[in-house]
Amino acid sequence: MAKKVIYYEDALHDDFADNGIQAKPVPADFPFALRNLFWRALEFVFYRLIATPAVFLIAKLGFGLRIKNRRALRQLRGKGFFLYGNHTQNMMDAYTPTLAVFPRHAHIVTGPEAVSIPLIRRFVQLLGAIPLPSNMKGYRPFLEAVHDRIGQKRAVTIYPEAHIWPWYTGIRPFPDGSFAYPVREDVPAVAFVTTFRRRRVFKRLWPCLTVTLSEPFYPDKTLPAHEAKKQLRDAVYGFMCEIASDPENFVYYEYRQKKTQES
Repeated sequence: MAKKVIYYEDALHDDFADNGIQAKPVPADFPFALRNLFWRALEFVFYRLIATPAVFLIAKLGFGLRIKNRRALRQLRGKGFFLYGNHTQNMMDAYTPTLAVFPRHAHIVTGPEAVSIPLIRRFVQLLGAIPLPSNMKGYRPFLEAVHDRIGQKRAVTIYPEAHIWPWYTGIRPFPDGSFAYPVREDVPAVAFVTTFRRRRVFKRLWPCLTVTLSEPFYPDKTLPAHEAKKQLRDAVYGFMCEIASDPENFVYYEYRQKKTQES
């Protein structure tokens, strides 16, 4: 089967999500964390009783999901932490953290498009979305929401590549800005890498997914904050590149840089 070829110009900023959602600004007064008892009860019902079983069935039956090294999270019992992963899926990147950290709760730091549809905005939040604010005034309540979730011993997921490249087998370069969160909260970071397996049957369908978790990476308290976040970023990036470079990582979509193609 011929591979789909996608041409890109900028590895840092090109996005191929193609979700058709027009992002709307997230104002400073946005309720980044739904805290009252009513929302907490709804969160339990939607996240635990409805979403988690449904996600498990979709992941296993539709994508043959396997998760490796989940035992690494045992040493984090009773602690909140941050998850950092490669961004290769529209749907499954929203589901993978839930299954990877089960039975604890996982949140995802998202772009504004995740909460841009009014009728489903609260539903998306009940499933774990914490949207980035659109202006500096919103960062204080946003950081408070992240702090609350870490304090609840939950996982907060970040996709540092920021943009979705479907079925991409490499790791794109990303800055260290998002690694200020574990330094600020003094909690570990765990990397996870999604790689792909060719199906043994129904080979014309999309590949199956394998998610590999790292051991926890801890901020170095002896370093200044800007150096500690860079060290965390480098450790996470190194692990991700190592796992993604596995020769068995199946290439389903081929990515080519435009300027290389034209030269």
